[in-house]
Amino acid sequence: MAPFKYERIDKAEAALLIVDHQEGLYMLAHDYSPVQFKNNLLAHAALAKIFNLPVVLTSSSETGPNGPLPKEVLDMHPNAPLIKRQGEVDAWDNADFRAAVEATGKKQIILAGITTDVCTAFLALSLVEAGYTVYAHSDASGTFDVRTAQDANDRMRAAGVHVLSMFAVACELMRDWRSTPGAKEMMPFFDTYLPQYGFLARAHDAAIANGTPSGL
Repeated sequence: MAPFKYERIDKAEAALLIVDHQEGLYMLAHDYSPVQFKNNLLAHAALAKIFNLPVVLTSSSETGPNGPLPKEVLDMHPNAPLIKRQGEVDAWDNADFRAAVEATGKKQIILAGITTDVCTAFLALSLVEAGYTVYAHSDASGTFDVRTAQDANDRMRAAGVHVLSMFAVACELMRDWRSTPGAKEMMPFFDTYLPQYGFLARAHDAAIANGTPSGL
């Protein structure tokens, strides 16, 4: 058996894909609360901005009930290519989308989409087959229910896809709090998109400023 090799996300080698995070399809995601899932998909887009990752956006039949990508996402990446697919379910089947991904020159791909079992999984499997190392951002991929998400994530893992949470994606990109981007850039991100961590940091700051030692 070959020894395990830990292949971490390298911010210099990674591109980020935003796949069918459309306002209509958003209504299909029931494995997260609506508020939490909106937060997560915006966090996915924000990570690319912080780490200056090349981004490719794609939508599926957005003039119908699937709807457009959220304005907040488009405003974060006004210069990123947006491939508006008219029929292909697997984005990799669209020649313009393949060309946009290949044009990034990156071999590590971070992606998330709606739904997890179709738009994320189909593309992730196609990318692995094409020779990419793929990181599926599970917190920013949504589907009909938890069981469907679990089955989709199992299918991707079996093919060699790395399935990561938002916190894991962010920390693998950063690697060291002393880096740039590091604590200075990432603490505001966590305060916005992972408030549990943001409030932990705020409590720490308050304790330093005017707290009373517990005596433990």
